[in-house]
Amino acid sequence: MAAVAPVVSDLVDFLNASPTAFHAVDEAKRRLKAAGFAQLSEREEWAGLQPGRKYFFTRNHSTIVAFAIGAKYDAGNGFHIIGAHTDSPCLKLKPVSKVTKGGYLEVGVQTYGGGLWYTWFDRDLTIAGRVIIREKRDGEVSYAHKLVRVQEPILRIPTLAIHLDRSLSSEGLKINNQSHLVPVLATCIKNEMQKLVGENGPKESLENKNTKHHPLLLQLIAKEANCEPDEICDFELQLCDTQPSAVAGAMKEFIFSGRLDNLCMSFCSLKALIDSTSAGHSLDHESGVRMVALFDHEEVGSNSAQGAGSPAMLDALSRITGSFNSSNSKLLEKAIQRSFLVSADMAHALHPNYMDKHEENHQPKLHGGLVIKHNANQRYATNAVTAFIFREIAERHQLPVQDFVVRNDMGCGSTIGPILASGVGIRTVDIGAPQLSMHSIREMCAVDDISHSYEHFKAYFEEFTELDSKVKVDH
Repeated sequence: MAAVAPVVSDLVDFLNASPTAFHAVDEAKRRLKAAGFAQLSEREEWAGLQPGRKYFFTRNHSTIVAFAIGAKYDAGNGFHIIGAHTDSPCLKLKPVSKVTKGGYLEVGVQTYGGGLWYTWFDRDLTIAGRVIIREKRDGEVSYAHKLVRVQEPILRIPTLAIHLDRSLSSEGLKINNQSHLVPVLATCIKNEMQKLVGENGPKESLENKNTKHHPLLLQLIAKEANCEPDEICDFELQLCDTQPSAVAGAMKEFIFSGRLDNLCMSFCSLKALIDSTSAGHSLDHESGVRMVALFDHEEVGSNSAQGAGSPAMLDALSRITGSFNSSNSKLLEKAIQRSFLVSADMAHALHPNYMDKHEENHQPKLHGGLVIKHNANQRYATNAVTAFIFREIAERHQLPVQDFVVRNDMGCGSTIGPILASGVGIRTVDIGAPQLSMHSIREMCAVDDISHSYEHFKAYFEEFTELDSKVKVDH
């Protein structure tokens, strides 16, 4: 049995460190800093950017953009970008999450994205996300953003026993998202609860009656945030599976994990950027800018300040171009037309038990390499030119590539590709690694496709400038 490739083990570590979009950005930030990328702030001027240097910035701590400027870069040269997203379907805590019924303490949640919600039943769940903390030092009050993650399984959404609903065997499970997707936190055993909350929990006050959330829940969050419960001003928390990501299968050929869509593509693009710029001479002959943009909120349409529908990418291109030449306002338009975007989002592999769901000539397989996605109605932004460029890079390195088009009698999903192609005006190819169980709490993909994706992305960064100079279209 073949040993697990280092890039695969690295992906598993990335997945296990990233239960939420906030944690994924934090892990990406840690890796970028370790690789010599300097952090920028969108609130400050970017006047000091230099050729041959590497930078990144975050927005809302759930979107991150990293870039490396070629040593031969001039304002107006192109950007070679891979775009992916940090979010995945999940259950997020409601602003008022306190639910008590039937002798149970429960936590109110709302659905985020199009998840396969039945897969969340009977899982050992916990919570993670970010908390806004009130801090007081030397008489001054400030407010800090902290990431939290409760490691232990503290929540569960129990299914109803088949004995209490015999229709399950004939009609299948029918979920009411409001009534049935309510995780159990604890029972209302009065003495135990009073003892636990009284000894360690939040202190009631006129300012904080804890009417929005169970004191027990706030106590658990405060412990992770290393603060008092009444210092918690607000939070964005979600439910997470406690089962770690793993290399699995009888031949150790699969990865079983949550959030493969789309942390798999986020990781592969990030690692490719870091490794393609890590050697001292990596950027010596580069005349463009290599960039990775990992956006939040793709699963709900990208229409937010930190989504792909925001000006985040265009702002970055404009500021980088302007920092090298602020006198010529037309250079940005020139740069965009010289740029290229790989929209990387996981693809649907052929399912052996549902083979009729794929068009017979377009059946992506696990281990078969990255999938180029096509749609005549522009649900994907691929065209012949962008597909050729991406495929040519693969052929140069003997990397496998597959094609996907949805059946004519089925609807087609979409990605950040068409959003950025139309909003920025950049040439785009939509691609992704094949996977099964997309939007389940537990998905699966193949280890070979991780290696294929990483190598393909790295070659794209290193060779696009030279290849693009040979492609003649609008001449």
